[in-house]
Amino acid sequence: MTAGDVHRPPFVDAHFHLWDHGVLRYPWLADPAQAAIAPDYRIDDYRRETAAWNPVGAVHVDAGAHPDQGRAETDWLTEVATADGLPGAIVARVALDRADVEDELAWQAAQPGVRGIRHLINWHPRDAARRAYDHDLTRDPAWARGFALLGSYGLSFDFHGFPPQLAGLAELARAHPDVPVVLNHLALPILADGLDEWRRGLIAFAELPHAAIKLSGAGFIDPALDPAVLAPIVGEVIDRFGAERVMIATNFPTDRLAAGLDATLSTYAALLSGLSDDERRAVWGRSADRFYRLGLDL
Repeated sequence: MTAGDVHRPPFVDAHFHLWDHGVLRYPWLADPAQAAIAPDYRIDDYRRETAAWNPVGAVHVDAGAHPDQGRAETDWLTEVATADGLPGAIVARVALDRADVEDELAWQAAQPGVRGIRHLINWHPRDAARRAYDHDLTRDPAWARGFALLGSYGLSFDFHGFPPQLAGLAELARAHPDVPVVLNHLALPILADGLDEWRRGLIAFAELPHAAIKLSGAGFIDPALDPAVLAPIVGEVIDRFGAERVMIATNFPTDRLAAGLDATLSTYAALLSGLSDDERRAVWGRSADRFYRLGLDL
């Protein structure tokens, strides 16, 4: 299946990244394991790569610039959006446990394109390689205080972490219904761990009307993008959340580490082929339009 093989509803990319080493510093891209995606990826590159899929909107999610450059990234993306029209919304980076978190949230919320915040808090109790921190920040009181402030500034939260963290985050999300939460990359199930912990977290979030989930990052789960592996996971996500709370995303260029963009989106299209036209319109664009307040009226 290729981009031209299926009839598609309007596409809103709910999660993509840009980077320009001449503007910002990206320490994580210096890792040799990231060599395939390390070169600059600017809006012209994104436009060229996604042309066949015709995105009518796109949400930029923090791209791992140096922690001191959260404001600088937002300023740069605002300039890009002014010149190009995309990104239509920005999910900015703010470490929610920093001492001056309220000042940072206030500044980000005042920027015209910012809709939410992401703070990568990856942590796994049994796998040190999956830890961005030495403890689970969803259980950290300082981090919880920062999370609780998001609603005051009209900001959502994008969660990038692992299934063992879902229970802690669900408790916070339940206590703060004014903070919309979206789970990145199918909530990153780890096949080697089994799916029980992931499923419990999925159920907890699906019960929260202010929670959503992204159909993205499938290459993190299965680099082969095998439909036989992914179909049960994607099917369960849609069954539990409903199409209106599932949003599709490229996660490019990061997901190039697993497969090309056409192969990635074509896999998703095949996995969604059994949905009704209305459900596909939701997953391909309407859900992201609503969650990130893009004003596209799809």
